[in-house]
Amino acid sequence: MKIDRFLQFFIVKEKKFYPLYISQLKNITEAAGELKSLFLESSYDRQKEYYKKINDLEVKGDHITAHIYEELNKTFVTPFDREDIHILASRIDNFLDFIHDAARKQVMYKPLKTYKDTITIVDFIMEDAVLLNRIMMNLDNILKKRDEILKMCKKIKDIERKVDELYENFNGYLFENEEDAKELVKHKNIVQSLEDTTDRAKDISDTIRSIIVKLA
Repeated sequence: MKIDRFLQFFIVKEKKFYPLYISQLKNITEAAGELKSLFLESSYDRQKEYYKKINDLEVKGDHITAHIYEELNKTFVTPFDREDIHILASRIDNFLDFIHDAARKQVMYKPLKTYKDTITIVDFIMEDAVLLNRIMMNLDNILKKRDEILKMCKKIKDIERKVDELYENFNGYLFENEEDAKELVKHKNIVQSLEDTTDRAKDISDTIRSIIVKLA
């Protein structure tokens, strides 16, 4: 064990990062809920209202992430590796960015209809957000809650696999059944953005798993 790591056991570690991570995920969970409302909404004017809410939440998320970076620069002893604190904040921010991008594409492209498979992926994004929110609530007890957190990380990984399969099947359906080339491109780009969003959730869970391995 390196001497600097050994000494950290005898120093009170700064816990101000935990509430900031919780704020990030609370913000994201709200954005995921607005995303679902947007995709279920048939009125374009109402869709734009939901998009504005997501846009505002994305801006708020950027401020929270910037705050984490600022605190990191001012903090000597951190609860886990400084690099991991930065990576975790960045990947959480990316998750919100991709939620925002999916909402933007839905509003920008104005597809004539919304497919059931698209809504299913949005539901998975919402589930990812809820799971990550629960993980962040337990982050300050990451080793004591290790098994519980790892189970939630596995669920997020399972969601990513399910969405990958759903994405491939949906694209196959589109190319076989959608005769309007413009609508095909719209739906393909929208579902790609949604699929990418679940990848970003998995990136967060992978970071959490890595932190647990380093702390164990």
